[in-house]
Amino acid sequence: MKMHRFLGFSRMDTLVFAAVTASGLFLLGCEKMPASRSATMPEPATVAMPKIGLCTSVDNTDKIKAAGYDYVEEGVQKFLVPLEADEKFAPNLKKALAAPLPVYSYAGFLPGDLTCVGPEAKHDKILAYARTAFARAQQVGSTIIVFGSGKARRVPEGFSVEAATAQFVELLKRMGPIAAEYGITIVIEPLNKKECNFINTVAEGTDIARRVNHPNICVLADIYHMALEEEGPESIVAAGPLLRHVHIAEKEGRARPGTARYDFVPYFAALKQIGYSGGISFECRWKNMDEEMAPALAYVKEQLDTAWTKPAL
Repeated sequence: MKMHRFLGFSRMDTLVFAAVTASGLFLLGCEKMPASRSATMPEPATVAMPKIGLCTSVDNTDKIKAAGYDYVEEGVQKFLVPLEADEKFAPNLKKALAAPLPVYSYAGFLPGDLTCVGPEAKHDKILAYARTAFARAQQVGSTIIVFGSGKARRVPEGFSVEAATAQFVELLKRMGPIAAEYGITIVIEPLNKKECNFINTVAEGTDIARRVNHPNICVLADIYHMALEEEGPESIVAAGPLLRHVHIAEKEGRARPGTARYDFVPYFAALKQIGYSGGISFECRWKNMDEEMAPALAYVKEQLDTAWTKPAL
């Protein structure tokens, strides 16, 4: 079996890690903890910089590796194909195992018709779909699945947000143990109000994760959505160890980092403060990805370097 290394783990290490997680001996760093620094949170000066990946097809791993990226973020629906038979997934698995970079994470979780909340919520179907996705992600050696799925989780008109929240929490309480079986961490992705009317900020996503109170249900910070919602880096600090994944793009036009030289430093400084050691995935629009990958990466690394020299918030 070809072995990749990401965040200090080989692909084989990842499978062992998943088994230990499922047994409950290791809680993936998501247990409920106060936002303030604890004995288990590394001091800022010792925090390694996050790895950087790109949301793209696994077919592009050769060129994104050449540009200096660390991993690929694929799509659940188009790559893990949970609604299809194993024979449909087999070629994708073969490509992932042979790729020069790991497929670390996945976006594009649920199709829009698998509704999460409201009178037509389809929790049993979602959980069956999720089990297939998690099992296939484990075969790849992946650990993170992003729960954005704005259409699927949109609150229907006339349905109360409080009732929708209760439904969503219940869904995730049922999903957490299934994710644990396969060593998968689900990260709730807050989306700006133009894209979804439910869970629009990292603070709201963190509140949901705390209500669920399961180590495999955590939260994502998408700096593009945070910027549109005018949510500051203090929400990252408040999330603390529940923050397990990051997406990035510029505020204007969801452009690739460096297009308008948006200042990501305050957000990166917050990541350093909480001892964040996950990934930062570029989920952005490109004019010419082949030409822009390297300068975008250089810009983010420059901003990370600046953040890692700043004092704590």
